Amino acid sequence: MTKADIVKEVSKSTGIEATTVMAVVEGFMAAVKSSLAKDNNVYLRGFGTFEVKTRAQKTARNITRNTTVIIPEHKVPTFKPCAEFKSQVK
Repeated sequence: MTKADIVKEVSKSTGIEATTVMAVVEGFMAAVKSSLAKDNNVYLRGFGTFEVKTRAQKTARNITRNTTVIIPEHKVPTFKPCAEFKSQVK
């Protein structure tokens, strides 16, 4: 499902114009990105949690050159669905 599909679905189910729904979806995504960029988690009760996790430094191998490469510690965004969400998907 794409962002456009989500906008169509919400617009159809709520009766709100697609342009308004698109603005809300874009605003939501911008707010989540902004919050995660500041290392703040986003908690949506009944849906899940967007978190920032820190990946530890690790050693990897470049097979073509037969060398080792150090991958430094870095942060990655993650999503953890709530229990209700998990049970619906199963």
